[in-house]
Amino acid sequence: MARHPPHTRLCDMLGCDAPIVQTGMGWVATPELVAAACNAGAFGFLAAAALPLEEVEARIEKTAQLTERPFGVNFLMDAPGAEEIVEMILRHRVRAAGYNRAPSAVLIDKLKAGGVLCIPTCGAPRHVVKAEKLGADAVIVQGGEGGGHTGTIPTSLQVPACSEAVEIPVIAAGGFKDGRGLVAALALGAAGVAMGTRFLMTAESPVPSATTDRYAKASMTDVIVTREIDGMPQRVIVNELVHKLESASGPARLLFAIRNGLEFRRQTGASPLALLRSALAMRSHENLTRSQTLLAANAPILAKRAMNDGDPVGGYLPAGTVTGGIDDLPTCEELISRIMDEARETLAGLQEES
Repeated sequence: MARHPPHTRLCDMLGCDAPIVQTGMGWVATPELVAAACNAGAFGFLAAAALPLEEVEARIEKTAQLTERPFGVNFLMDAPGAEEIVEMILRHRVRAAGYNRAPSAVLIDKLKAGGVLCIPTCGAPRHVVKAEKLGADAVIVQGGEGGGHTGTIPTSLQVPACSEAVEIPVIAAGGFKDGRGLVAALALGAAGVAMGTRFLMTAESPVPSATTDRYAKASMTDVIVTREIDGMPQRVIVNELVHKLESASGPARLLFAIRNGLEFRRQTGASPLALLRSALAMRSHENLTRSQTLLAANAPILAKRAMNDGDPVGGYLPAGTVTGGIDDLPTCEELISRIMDEARETLAGLQEES
């Protein structure tokens, strides 16, 4: 493997050519997208949250059929079936496991014992320090510019603070789409970047055109942070759903959440007891209020409507701030090549100026 810039230690760890990670976006990170990202030289994470267990294994097998490159699987450690997903990851010799909520020391130890790299996503320096102590091999650090659940600290401040706090590689997320952004992340102390929205907007993305059209047409001012989806701050493209939830009454919101909870149960095949245990664990680890716990099922089901069913009006549209600067659908190969070429040109230009 060539070691010319911007090759980093993340490339050696993950076995990829480019220090670029495709995030495990629910309903978006399918075998086809993950394989395309990996074949293009990046490292892709397969989305396993909110899927029936038998489908998770089938998707792992399909990804392995579509690429000979290493890839990862992203799941929730406090969700029903987490233990079974860990067994699948080990059985299929998946290179890395991605996770965020409620990291389990038992599951992390099991993954590491099987030679699987553990790469959680965190949103604060203290969480990164905890992740390293629990055995993380690298960590994705998301700044406030990231799509979906987000915080308030900008990536430009979050990444250097986290990279200084730990010895493991830090992967910058939130606001990245091109080669100049990659160089900026490396300058901030990261070993690479993770991108969600940019990979959502590729030719191999499974997202229906009705939804990608909304992303392509969105301006930077159309991307906002709202608590209307599940009670926690999420960066999204404002749409009819957000406006509807903003004006809904308390009882209407509760009924809406109950319906989505029942749909989530049907979708995952989890038992009511398993879902209750997951909700209690999530509430404990994330300090959620009762109302936030009740609303938790909204996000995966509403994301499915937009990303899988092609309904950008009734579904929700998680989006990073970079959305306003993306209006094309390149193949993953074209995207990675473009990013790496621009990164090298940017580095060369900086050296000339110095």
